[in-house]
Amino acid sequence: MKIENRATDYDSTGHTYSGYRRTDPQIASLVLRVLKNAKSVVNVGAGAGSYEPEDRYVAAVEPSYVMRSQRLANSKVPAINAKSDALPFDDNSFDASMAMLTIHHWDDILKGISEMKRVSKDRIVIMTYDPDELKKFWNIHYFPELIEIEKARYPKIELLQKYLDGSCKIIPVPIPLDCADGFQEAYYGRPEEFLKKEVRNSQSAWKFLPGGMEEVLVKRLEDDLKSGGWDKKFGHYRSEPFLNGALRLIISEL
Repeated sequence: MKIENRATDYDSTGHTYSGYRRTDPQIASLVLRVLKNAKSVVNVGAGAGSYEPEDRYVAAVEPSYVMRSQRLANSKVPAINAKSDALPFDDNSFDASMAMLTIHHWDDILKGISEMKRVSKDRIVIMTYDPDELKKFWNIHYFPELIEIEKARYPKIELLQKYLDGSCKIIPVPIPLDCADGFQEAYYGRPEEFLKKEVRNSQSAWKFLPGGMEEVLVKRLEDDLKSGGWDKKFGHYRSEPFLNGALRLIISEL
C-alpha cells in the first residue's frame, strides 16, 4: 500500500489530542536516559509536547496551529511554526534533537533527519514503530486493514539507520499496562478503549481508511468483546504488566 500524503491534518482532527496523548512516565524516563547530558534539545514535530524533558532548555517545532494551542493550554513552551525539512536554526544550535512518534507524518523523512543532524551537536533521538513488528499486537486480528496503513506509513528501521549514517542504537520500548500515551499499543490490555471515537481520533492511521471502513473494524472488535471471544483469545493481556511490541527508540551519536 502506498500512502501519497503522510501528514495528518491535526488542525481539523486534533482538538482533543492532548487529552489522550500524554507523556507516560515510564517511557519518559527511558527518553531522558538516552538524551544523556544534553542541556539543550530541539523537539521536531513536537505536537502537544509529550516527552519533552522538564529540566533542559527545549525548543519546539510544530506546524499545526491546534497542536501549538494545546501546548500553551498545558503550560508547555510555545512552539515555532515550522516543518521538519526546514528547521529555522543555525548549524549545531542544540546538544540534541528529538522526534517522538512524528516522522511518519513527514513528507520528506530524509530531509527532516538531515535537518536534525545539521542543528544537533551530540545526538539524535527518534521514537518510532518498527513496521515489521506491528504484527505482534492482537489488533492485527481485528484491524488488518489499519495495520497495512501503519506499515506503509512507518519507515523501516534499516532505512532510518541509513539516513542516520548507520551509527545507531536501537532500543525496544516496553509499554506499561496503564500507559498514559494513547497510541494503539498503549491499549493492549484495555481493548474497550478502541470503541471510543475520541481515542481513535488521537491515532492518526484511522484517518487514512476508506469511508465507512472505520465502523466496520470497530464493530469486529465490539462484537468479539460482547461475545467473550476477545477475552478467550487475548484476555491474558489484561494482566500483563508490559507489552514488548513494535515501539522503538533510535539513538544516533553524532
